[in-house]
Amino acid sequence: MTAAPTSDLLDAARAVQPDTVALRRDLHRHPEIGNDLPRTQGAVLDAIGDLGFDVRTGTSVTSVTATLDTGRPGGTMLLRGDMDALPMPEDTGLDYASEVDGAMHACGHDAHTAMLASAARLLADRSDDLTGKVVFMFQPGEEGHHGARHMLEEGLLDGINVTRAFAIHQSPSFPSGMVATKAGPLLASADEFVVEVVGRGGHAAMPHHANDPVPVACAMVGAFQTLVTRRVDVFDPAVVTVGSIRAGSTNNVIPETARLVGTIRAVSERTRSLVHAELERIATNIAAAHDMEVRFRIDAGFPVTVNDADAAAWVGDVARRIVDPDLVVEMPNPVMGAEDWSYVLQQVPGAMAFLGTCPPGQSWHTVAPNHSNRMVIDEDAMAVGVALYAATALDELAPR
Repeated sequence: MTAAPTSDLLDAARAVQPDTVALRRDLHRHPEIGNDLPRTQGAVLDAIGDLGFDVRTGTSVTSVTATLDTGRPGGTMLLRGDMDALPMPEDTGLDYASEVDGAMHACGHDAHTAMLASAARLLADRSDDLTGKVVFMFQPGEEGHHGARHMLEEGLLDGINVTRAFAIHQSPSFPSGMVATKAGPLLASADEFVVEVVGRGGHAAMPHHANDPVPVACAMVGAFQTLVTRRVDVFDPAVVTVGSIRAGSTNNVIPETARLVGTIRAVSERTRSLVHAELERIATNIAAAHDMEVRFRIDAGFPVTVNDADAAAWVGDVARRIVDPDLVVEMPNPVMGAEDWSYVLQQVPGAMAFLGTCPPGQSWHTVAPNHSNRMVIDEDAMAVGVALYAATALDELAPR
């Protein structure tokens, strides 16, 4: 079988680069957070409005689902771009820096959205080279708000048989233009735990008349780290981080409660379940040993993002037709960040790849990473992302 044509796609992506950059910068100036992104949704609708797609918007979230239907029998390719920003300040000094206090596109979702919109234009121009359907999934709420899950619950996959799905995540922590992915677990699960230790308050000068929850909470922090090193298989890892400890109000009062909040990351459901159970057991028994109560809660977040092995290898093959093969790499290990693209990959075969966007003159080892208030990207790399989105659809849906 002859590979689908992709040799001209990078040139085509560079030809629409001004539009890609303009949309990305517009979104960057006006970031929106969570599942309600009316301005961002409107910008996407404007960007693809003249392409003749069947366009649907969400009801519970401000999503956009656009379908290119060739009218010819074939598969269905699902392409995703996430649209939401982070609740944080921006300190980049860019001409197009965020104009919204406390909000920043520090994870590159503005670039993802702009790349997917430009890829939609490339594919609309090449619809004669396609069979079946291409579904463009513009989703809100990736940053912890479960936007992909909401879109699935609203019927994203109803009535269609997705043969392959693909998403890109940019990262300045990879050299510009590099495409990196791997089979199996690519990103971790992410869950939040909350532990409230309930003791008995009193005067700090007379701790024997109270029951101080502070040292007990501190003992739990140490025990949680021992759990990771002594109960978790080193080849099936987990991360447990206590990110917040809150107790007391002044120097001479023993508080009644101490509260721990943290995150759990794992790259398998087996280890994820193990850590959930072990954290609760440890917290409960340490509290009991000190005659205290504990209130323990886990708020389940995104599952593990697992790339289909065949799809991951295929993405690498397609990428090597677009960029220098030396720029396409197989990652040795997962990343312990998390992604709600995981919900989609639980239901359809597909993959995610990282696109390197390290700015010129900076080292990808030390550059400000995703989620930094100083994160910037090499916008030239977006042309690779546009071409890769389009190439996967052209390859998957080429006439056979």
